[in-house]
Amino acid sequence: MQTTVNNYPQNLIDILLQPGRNLINRIDINNPKFAQKLCQLIPAQCPFARDVKFLGRTILQIPPLCKLNPFYYEIISLRFRALTFLADVCLEDITPYC
Repeated sequence: MQTTVNNYPQNLIDILLQPGRNLINRIDINNPKFAQKLCQLIPAQCPFARDVKFLGRTILQIPPLCKLNPFYYEIISLRFRALTFLADVCLEDITPYC
């Protein structure tokens, strides 16, 4: 059975994962060291996309698997909030994290 909350269809898995998503979304970024650590730990790009080559020819392409992570958008949003905090509040150069 699917229910609709805020015009987003939700199934049982979405409903079960919602507390974890809410927990990530409620993380407050107010410490420069914490924001820097988040930017270092959360990669800017999905690191899982790979081309498997043999003798210079691509024999297999592995697509990025990040979007299979049920918390992908929340984690990317957390990284963005950390970057924004460092740039806007701390006036730090964020290019090392990009």
